[in-house]
Amino acid sequence: METKSWKKIKNEVYGIEGTDRRDGLERDFESFKIGLLLRKAREDKHLTQSELAKLVDRKREYISRIENNGSNLTLKTLFDIVEKGLGGKVNISIEL
Repeated sequence: METKSWKKIKNEVYGIEGTDRRDGLERDFESFKIGLLLRKAREDKHLTQSELAKLVDRKREYISRIENNGSNLTLKTLFDIVEKGLGGKVNISIEL
């Protein structure tokens, strides 16, 4: 049985890098990672979703949605959650 790398599997299932389907997968994965990072930061601060939501004037359900799938998160909301809610700083980089 041949062992396949994750990259090879993604190429076969979603297409090679640069195709619409593959680029969509990569964007969705990055959004998911943002949600996981926010959840970990909240837990490290020993805050519940409700407590964080109150700090940033949002509903608990909204915080839950972001943590489970970071898509449709605006930069303003990201900054509010990280800076106002968690007392942290956002660093963004762009790769070309």
